[in-house]
Amino acid sequence: MEHFAIVERSAAVFFGMLVFIAAAVALKNDWKATGVENQVFKLMLALLAFGALLGIFAGLGIIGKA
Repeated sequence: MEHFAIVERSAAVFFGMLVFIAAAVALKNDWKATGVENQVFKLMLALLAFGALLGIFAGLGIIGKA
């Protein structure tokens, strides 16, 4: 059963990195946009990047140790 945990944690780290990079690049490209809709979109991208960081940290065992 430990093999499944290793695969699950590796997938969390790998896909967390992909999501973080995509969100960071999209946030960088949309940074100078103005308007309420764009501000909400930037907030959503920042929260997505933060969630991806939490997934990476959990996959690495930095947070959420049982």
